[in-house]
Amino acid sequence: MKERTLIALGALNMFIAVGCGAFGAHGLKKMISEEMLAIWHTAVTYQVMHALGMIAVALLMPRLGGAALRWAGALMLAGIVVFSGSLYLLALTGTRMLGAITPFGGVGFLAAWLLVAWAACKQPAR
Repeated sequence: MKERTLIALGALNMFIAVGCGAFGAHGLKKMISEEMLAIWHTAVTYQVMHALGMIAVALLMPRLGGAALRWAGALMLAGIVVFSGSLYLLALTGTRMLGAITPFGGVGFLAAWLLVAWAACKQPAR
């Protein structure tokens, strides 16, 4: 994934996360239970963290280069879709089996951050 693409996707995810956060705070507050609202909040929090992470990874690419950071950005995006997406759906539908999908997104997040660390330690600086 190219730097500009990663920045654009990170910014788009920030836009979505801010909208989802506002919707959760104002629109969903009276429609779903406190438990489901907490799940929604977790989805928003992780989406924000990893959208910012995508932007940070893109900004590191010129300095560290390498495939590791491209993979890290892609895994963060996939993690947002799977982790936050499954939690958004769980909060809205109450379908508990969606919770079985969520950890796969979390593994994507973990792998992405390991790749960032690896790129910082092992990749030759440009």
